[in-house]
Amino acid sequence: MNEHVIAQNGSDVATGRLVGRSAELALVDAHFAKAATRGAVLTLTGEAGVGKSALLDAASRRAVKRGFRVLRVAGSQFDHSVSFAGLNQVLQPLTGEIATLPKRQAHTLQAILGLSAGKPVQLLAVANAVQGLLSQICSRSPLALIVDDYAWLDRPSAVVLGTVARYVSTMSVALLTASRTGDESFLPSTGIDTYEVQPLDVKSATKLVAERFPGMTPRVRRRLVTEACGNPLALLELSASLNIEQQTQRRSLPSVLPLTERLRTVFSKRVSALPDATRKLLLLAVLDGSGELHILQRAVGRSGALSELSGAERVGLVRVDAQTGRLVFRHPLTRSAVVELSTVAERRWAHRALANELPEGSERQAWHLAGAAVGPDDQVAEFLHEVAHTTLRRGDAVGAITALLRASELSSTGADRGRRLAEAACLGANVTGDLRHVRALLDDAVAADPLGGPSLAAVAAAASQLLNGEGDVDTAHRLLAVAIDNHAAQSPAEDTFLGEVLHALLMVSFFSGRAEPWHSFDSAVARLHSHTADPLLTVLRGSFGDPAHAALPVLPLLDELIDGLHRETDPTRIIRTAFSAAYVDRLPGCRSALWRVIDDGRGGGAVASAMEGLFLLATDAWATGQWDMVTKLIEEAQGWGATYDYRLRAWQSRFIEGLLAAARGDDEAARNTADRLASWGNPRGLGLLRSYASHIKALSALGRTDFDSAYQHLSSAIPAGRLAPHNPHILRLIWDFTEAATRTGHHDEAAAHLAAVRDSGIPSISPRLSMITKAATAMANPRFVDRELFDTALATPDAERWPFDLARIRLGYGERLRRSQAYAAARTHLEAALDTFESLAAAPWSARTAGELYANGLPTAAVPTVDRKAPLTPQEWRVAQLAATGLTNKQIAAQLFLSPRTVGSHLRNVFPKLNITYRAGLRDALTSLDLPPVDGRHRLD
Repeated sequence: MNEHVIAQNGSDVATGRLVGRSAELALVDAHFAKAATRGAVLTLTGEAGVGKSALLDAASRRAVKRGFRVLRVAGSQFDHSVSFAGLNQVLQPLTGEIATLPKRQAHTLQAILGLSAGKPVQLLAVANAVQGLLSQICSRSPLALIVDDYAWLDRPSAVVLGTVARYVSTMSVALLTASRTGDESFLPSTGIDTYEVQPLDVKSATKLVAERFPGMTPRVRRRLVTEACGNPLALLELSASLNIEQQTQRRSLPSVLPLTERLRTVFSKRVSALPDATRKLLLLAVLDGSGELHILQRAVGRSGALSELSGAERVGLVRVDAQTGRLVFRHPLTRSAVVELSTVAERRWAHRALANELPEGSERQAWHLAGAAVGPDDQVAEFLHEVAHTTLRRGDAVGAITALLRASELSSTGADRGRRLAEAACLGANVTGDLRHVRALLDDAVAADPLGGPSLAAVAAAASQLLNGEGDVDTAHRLLAVAIDNHAAQSPAEDTFLGEVLHALLMVSFFSGRAEPWHSFDSAVARLHSHTADPLLTVLRGSFGDPAHAALPVLPLLDELIDGLHRETDPTRIIRTAFSAAYVDRLPGCRSALWRVIDDGRGGGAVASAMEGLFLLATDAWATGQWDMVTKLIEEAQGWGATYDYRLRAWQSRFIEGLLAAARGDDEAARNTADRLASWGNPRGLGLLRSYASHIKALSALGRTDFDSAYQHLSSAIPAGRLAPHNPHILRLIWDFTEAATRTGHHDEAAAHLAAVRDSGIPSISPRLSMITKAATAMANPRFVDRELFDTALATPDAERWPFDLARIRLGYGERLRRSQAYAAARTHLEAALDTFESLAAAPWSARTAGELYANGLPTAAVPTVDRKAPLTPQEWRVAQLAATGLTNKQIAAQLFLSPRTVGSHLRNVFPKLNITYRAGLRDALTSLDLPPVDGRHRLD
């Protein structure tokens, strides 16, 4: 896309004078001015051939004049599967500076460059090291990092540069990228300036062709400008081709110029006209992708071979970059044409030659050996298999699957081919997230090795499809249990997938909500302890599987894992750590890592992990009062669930959606969600979904003060006085159960439940659980208001982090204070609760609190003063409203902390004031007074 640089010889190209691009150049100058002080990112997009690369070339020269140090990177279609190929282009010119970094960062980047051996490098460690290197350079001068064809960068390089972009404001770095419109990238979705480069207008297009081809007749020039529609590549390449034809053959223009096909023809024609030796050099350059001339020289093995590139350079197919010394192709279509015109034998020769020149055992060597293979090659297949596991440990599951699939193609035996296909299916089901293709891969694995039993990888993949796709928890459990019983570790890879099978069994047990699968899991872990050294499995079992009884011993290790998440790049481990944190109130420490997983999924990476990350962040947003964010997260999670057939994950997201509907008073939506959760989960044995449904219905009932219904829903899920070890969700229902039980006169049940909560050590798990347990204990006291215990609960440090929980405690405290006639103290807590509920748009809770304030003698905007024609006292008004909804005296008494006799007395006073004689007349009488109903949403009529 240097296409619209005016002159063709080197000196004119160096001036970089562009036609019709003054606005774009001004934008680039402004970008550099901004970046010099606080860093900036600008992405140029546009159709192929519109001139993005030419703008990057011009930007590079302008950056140098401004005192920037310039680093250039170009993505390549043929290096797309080679990890860190793009990042190598950044690091090669900086080899000297790398040595001055801290030891760990220097070692990380040297490993990427192949200058040192070591363990596989994780992406976040690479990103941190690259940031450190760039920061060091920026301390001396501003830096311009210019990336062409960003979408063609290999995925690890793109992720690392995307991370750098996210924090570029902390450095004097100008990151300037270009990619075709519609191409995906790993750049952050927010905070990035994007500019779409438009085709040239007619005046500029005419000027470009006239100055570049002064001998072209006006008629031909007008025709070309019309047909090219302002695309500089089309203008120049077709002009050059037609100019040659006019000079040599004097042919008239054809009636139609099919630009796309003609451009391909132009590129192929120029490449095919080159000598064979030159084309072979170009093929080596394309497949290598680094642009390093010394690699081409060694691969050819002949001194002076590089001189054979001069023909390609003269016709403008390639050039040597003056700053980096690398060979640069003029346009991506040139690379495509070189490969398309080569034979299979030539491509194999090039791959073999390049493999011989690369470091032994390197990932790039493995891929070139795979490209050179004629047929099955078990040695290369095993090499690629090792590369797949190395790639997976770096967090690149997509790259790992690509390597596994190629390794399966190179496997000579059905057993090896089936094993590698099964591993690809397992990663697809549990990490990259497309269940639609898992079954096909498993079928291929069986077809490859029909006589062999299913591998652990195949079992893990099948169980994941059964659980996440069908919700068939019982079949998944039987499949996993049999595989574990029959397991005899035969290889490190099998041990790796034994861990996956155990994690799958843990999730099956969790969703089942029953004791039997958990017994199966515990038995398997005890029997296979020597093969399951992953501490995360132990943490998950304690803090996620049975937090009420087993969280406390594993919390120190969990906190250590969370503290290390900033170094973790494996999306699976990030998600599992976050699940471990969910019930024990440690999700805030996982937020940054979860967002990285979601960004990775949005970029086509670990989609399954990203779906789980969205649910976990939605759970965190619900607990911390960021309810508007909940809706956005849930919508995205459900969209992915529908696209990739993750139906169970979609239902799990609907649980948070149902809670939000219940809290905000949309009782119909809440009831429908709960009913659908139960109707989908019950036939499949998904006990967790039944608990979810009970939670939604109970919260909805509590909001409208229907305590009897709330208690019925909760008592079915929580046996009083016993904390079931297979139901971790009980930690979310401590306050709900206590309030429902207390307000319906089940004081013994409330006391027994809270005694079990305290005895299990739940208050020691987190400040929130301690706050709720103390407040619930005070609420459950039927004899007096335990102000000291309520105040202690409210004094919990940073209690405001959980606004809905805090407001409900204040409401409960205020209700008890009003009953004890401590009106001033009650007003303080009720007003604070009302402010919070209104900020959350929790309508039924706002109305309930406003009603308490009115009963306390304070009219509010939600409860207007009663008309003087019916001078009801606040308490009489409250009793009348509840009676009008159909509640009995006993139910009203439970809600208002009164005796049924007192309720009857109030109603006897209300009837003559409203000029009615029967309870059935309350509804119409109150409606005529123009008062709001109890729930604050619908009028009594």
